[in-house]
Amino acid sequence: MANSIHAQPGDGKFPLGKNTANYTPLSPLSFLARTAEVYPERTAVIHGSEQHSWAEVYTRCKQFASHLTKLGIQKGDVVSIIAPNIPALFEAHYAVPMCGAILNAINTRLESTTVQYILEHGNAKVLFVDRDSTELVLQAIEGLENPPVLIDINDASATGNAISALGYEQFIEQGDEHFAWQLPEDEWQSISLNYTSGTTGNPKGVVYHHRGAYLNALSNITGWHMGPHPVYLWTLPMFHCNGWCFPWSLAANAGTSICSRTINAETIYSAIDTYGVTHFCGAPIILNFILNAEAAHIKSFEHTVQVMTAAAPPPASVLERIEQKGFRITHTYGLTETYGPAVLCAWKPEWDALPAAERSRLKSRQGVRYQLLEGLEVMDPDTMKAVPHDGETIGEIMFRGNIVMRGYLNNPEANDEAFKGGWFHSGDLAVTDPDGYLRILDRAKDIIISGGENISSIEIENTLYSHPSVLDVAVAARPDEHWGETPCAFVELHRNEKATEEELIAYCREKLAHFKCPKNIVFRELPKTSTGKIQKYKLRQWAKDL
Repeated sequence: MANSIHAQPGDGKFPLGKNTANYTPLSPLSFLARTAEVYPERTAVIHGSEQHSWAEVYTRCKQFASHLTKLGIQKGDVVSIIAPNIPALFEAHYAVPMCGAILNAINTRLESTTVQYILEHGNAKVLFVDRDSTELVLQAIEGLENPPVLIDINDASATGNAISALGYEQFIEQGDEHFAWQLPEDEWQSISLNYTSGTTGNPKGVVYHHRGAYLNALSNITGWHMGPHPVYLWTLPMFHCNGWCFPWSLAANAGTSICSRTINAETIYSAIDTYGVTHFCGAPIILNFILNAEAAHIKSFEHTVQVMTAAAPPPASVLERIEQKGFRITHTYGLTETYGPAVLCAWKPEWDALPAAERSRLKSRQGVRYQLLEGLEVMDPDTMKAVPHDGETIGEIMFRGNIVMRGYLNNPEANDEAFKGGWFHSGDLAVTDPDGYLRILDRAKDIIISGGENISSIEIENTLYSHPSVLDVAVAARPDEHWGETPCAFVELHRNEKATEEELIAYCREKLAHFKCPKNIVFRELPKTSTGKIQKYKLRQWAKDL
């Protein structure tokens, strides 16, 4: 066994070592270089009349990176961009890390005080500003001690005024198309900085590394069975968890990005009709756009459009209805801290023979770990033991592996808490079904405890979603002198629908144990964060004020 390949390096038998022939740091930048070489003529990105091939994107990214170095940007510096889904933001996902810098894509829907906090906390050196965000940025940088260098993105469809003398296209033109970019020396080097929603305080800065971005980009492709050359519509904001790593996935499989400033039923159907869109991602609100589309906007199509959805679990009734329209849903789950989706409801062919309602129920579960996530467990956070796979015992979802963030920027206390016990603590409560698929019940802070019974707000929401009059719903705890707290549902109805509180409560009582049913139903518009998540802390306050 002297020549055993299992011998350890330096053991004197068959020494093995890492060298340039057998090791290259993992980075999604490699995907761009390869696709530009193999498929240079294929279309990489389309935005209205603007269109670029993969060869052109590669050249533009090298010019972009080159000019950043001319500005003095060095390894580890933060370069921010605030823009909707336009080619400049797509290109920034490659150009910024090409010069060793860290990309910080900022949510365009934030208020100026939060944008100011992000720029200051991340110490951004340069900020690329889409013209639609000019006023927002001018307010945000007012009073900053070290404001970033501003570059105007003069996209033809934007409406604001220029924020600097130098525009994005001029910035690209002044760069060197032969720029000799390098892969990171260490694949654990930071590639991007993303900020959480921050609904209960300042947002936390989540740091991604090249290795994680590379691996999750591939997990997206293999888990979703994307295949080569997908036509991908950007309904999911690229500023949200780096578009769930799909800017990098689309280079790996030489796909085409369809960019759009506006996302609604009309633009979704139009893109499917015009470009033959095969895939898109989004929160359940995107599904609602499709389900509630006006007849004039609906276009017929013969192929199946693949849709990946996350955020709140889509009700089984929604999944069933949307698949009848030619869309096939893949349900995923993840957090900013896990590069976006890290769990998916892996579909089994034998489930295709089940009744539609049962298929939808199975698909509404969060599922199993991504191929490149090492550990996923529902655990008791006190004992750090996995809960039994009985579909009843509640625990906290925990992650471990290469697609978990490096950590929170400048926040050691939060890091200690998040990584306690050698696992990342999600804060989400779930059960594990007998087949090993996990099913979220609630955020830890959103579980309702009524008379000693744990009540899942999601279970009530799913029940109300199945009522034909209900458009949107969220459930929160209302303080109660006798029970401690009881469920209170906040409901938005479809246009021209007039369901009553008594009718909806009776509907719930037909389908749920009576102690789980909402005691109150309030009809009003639901409050949402800038990323479309329902702000349950506001609902809890509203319920308290009733």
